[in-house]
Amino acid sequence: MRKVNKLLLSTVLALAIPAGAMAADDLQVKIDKLSQQMEDLKGQVQRIEDKSLGKWLTISGDYRFRVDNLQAAVKDYTDMRPMLGGGFPAPVAGYKYQNNLLYTNRLGLDLKAKATKDVTVNVRLNMYKTFGSESDAAVNAGFFSDRTAIMDGTIGHVPSSSLLNVDRAYATWSNIADQPVWFSVGRRPSTDGAPTNLKADRERPGNGGTPALLVDYAFDGMTLGYAPDIDFLPGFYAKVCYGRGFDAGYNKDSFGAHNDLKDTDMLGVAVIPVDTDPLRVWLQWNRGYNIFSNPESINMPFARVNVGDIDWFGAGAMTTLKNVGPGNLNAFADFGMSVMRPNGKGIMGMMGLGYGDPNLIMLGNPPDKHDTTGYAIYTGVRYDLPSRTKLGFEYNYGSKNWITFAPAADDMFTAKVGTRGHVFEPYVIQELDLKPISSAFAKAFFKLGYQYYKFEYTGSNNWMGAAIAIKDVTPATMLTGPAVEHAQNIYGTFEVHF
Repeated sequence: MRKVNKLLLSTVLALAIPAGAMAADDLQVKIDKLSQQMEDLKGQVQRIEDKSLGKWLTISGDYRFRVDNLQAAVKDYTDMRPMLGGGFPAPVAGYKYQNNLLYTNRLGLDLKAKATKDVTVNVRLNMYKTFGSESDAAVNAGFFSDRTAIMDGTIGHVPSSSLLNVDRAYATWSNIADQPVWFSVGRRPSTDGAPTNLKADRERPGNGGTPALLVDYAFDGMTLGYAPDIDFLPGFYAKVCYGRGFDAGYNKDSFGAHNDLKDTDMLGVAVIPVDTDPLRVWLQWNRGYNIFSNPESINMPFARVNVGDIDWFGAGAMTTLKNVGPGNLNAFADFGMSVMRPNGKGIMGMMGLGYGDPNLIMLGNPPDKHDTTGYAIYTGVRYDLPSRTKLGFEYNYGSKNWITFAPAADDMFTAKVGTRGHVFEPYVIQELDLKPISSAFAKAFFKLGYQYYKFEYTGSNNWMGAAIAIKDVTPATMLTGPAVEHAQNIYGTFEVHF
């Protein structure tokens, strides 16, 4: 290019300057100077282009308007929660509760910045609120443990206020030592994992996600991953993840009193043998260490102790079959198992990790302190028609002692994947046939869905206390919360991805 520039300048000067008017040496000096100026100008233009938003910063996001009709039924029971304040158990007559018209707004902003070669920063900001309210009272009504208060990992995932909160913020260093190794640290992408992308009408989550059946919670932590090229395992990668769920603080308070609480941590190992467009397979193991009896956001510090550990195991797959009839068929199946390992500690001696039938305790019988195992299945399909209509159905079941860690799940009543019982959910998505402008993935669509919960045991999404069969609950049964028999949610949304 520089030789071409010199030739062009020489020709121009030769035509513009009469022969003999300028010495050849002077002419060459001017050509060299002008050529260097052109090179400098090109460098400045390149630097400006490199600093442009399209080169180093990507901005995207989504907006959702949602309307819900919520109805549920509670059996007769005896509420033992007054005992925590020094009172007496209170009988509660069975009742129905509902919110006929709940409106919510949700906004998400995604930022991806290329800081240096192989180092990127990802950020997601969330705002999620109820119409006419700046609190979480409309949905966190105390019927389920994961819908009692806003926790650190559910901010922006449960309707609360119009504040724009940091949902994710993490830095990733890739290609470490020119190897397929990456390290990432920060507020993790541990929410909205596969296979929830189908119902959300999103692209598949990348290698930072977690299986939604086991984890849906915004952890702060770090990941070390490895993604070698293996011919017979296309898209293979594995990673080790660590997260901090609760920091216990100093070992003593300002009065010198000893703090017995320990930090609550999570360790996970994920192996994804295949990750291609038509097929994704995942294997997962997590352990939660020093699980707390109740989160910091619930004002019960006198009843906050470490109650033991929990192990989770999961295996699942999702696939896309092209040209099945007039459209494409998406399907998934996921299996999970939980093992609660109590340490013998509990709240006021009445209930601990997976044990503590209050009726037996009142009779003087010691609580069961053995490990308790539960399991769950989560499966579904979505059929995509050429008309941009997408028809979906999901089903999940959780056993008596099943427990997951998914309080940030996108469900109004309670995280359906943590239900001890059955949940059925059909839905339909209709995308608008409009040309995308902001990005190739931009879209606008309506969604209409229905959820039906059939609870078989108490304690859905709660690791404290023994599970009791709903059919065995009587007016004399003492519980730490309502015994919800069944619930239904009819919902509709208008969503824009940009």
